[in-house]
Amino acid sequence: MLIPSIDLMGGRIVQLVQGKELKLAFDDFEHWIQRFSSYPIVQLIDLDAAMRQGSNRALIEQIAQRLPCQVGGGIGSIERVREMLAAGARRVIIGSALFDAAGAANEDEMQSLVRRDFARELADAVGAERLVFSVDTREGRIAIKGWKQQVNLTPEMAMVALEPYCGAFLYTHIDREGTMQGFPLEVARRLREVTERQLIVAGGIRDQEEIDALSAMGVDAVAGMAVYLGRLAV
Repeated sequence: MLIPSIDLMGGRIVQLVQGKELKLAFDDFEHWIQRFSSYPIVQLIDLDAAMRQGSNRALIEQIAQRLPCQVGGGIGSIERVREMLAAGARRVIIGSALFDAAGAANEDEMQSLVRRDFARELADAVGAERLVFSVDTREGRIAIKGWKQQVNLTPEMAMVALEPYCGAFLYTHIDREGTMQGFPLEVARRLREVTERQLIVAGGIRDQEEIDALSAMGVDAVAGMAVYLGRLAV
């Protein structure tokens, strides 16, 4: 399944390369809302909030009222999750708040970097099915806080620890995000083996053939750059 992505920065729809370089920007919200209206779920991310440099909250709420969205970006508390659900989000994406950025020397210490108690509190508060846990990864390690800081933790370890508390995992392969170089299918295959939850991947998605290959594994795909450049029909 294809999940179109709407990334917001500075009041516009944008596409970045590897979370850094601005590649595309659009102001025509109505056009894209109409284009995405037939999809069962759309991914809506506040990049300014994720990077701790502002907020597009009003836009998030307006779009979530019109499209079925899973909403993320800088959401780090139960109160904020509830606010997003009340604003119309179908599901809420949590990432950085699930991890402790402190260093770890061995596997036992690595496991302690996952904030299981917070994950459990979230699930108890709103229901695991309303939560998507984000395990964005750069060079094989979890990246947090707008992808500017890394945690000494693999996505597989994080997913095993967090599985009881969410309805889905979102994995972004940052090294290929926005490049349209193709998502590494072997990574999707490996991650699919460690969880029974819905698995959604992003990063480098470029064509329908790739989405079909992921779907055959039982993996859904988020695409942004390929959608906005017309490489994927929506």
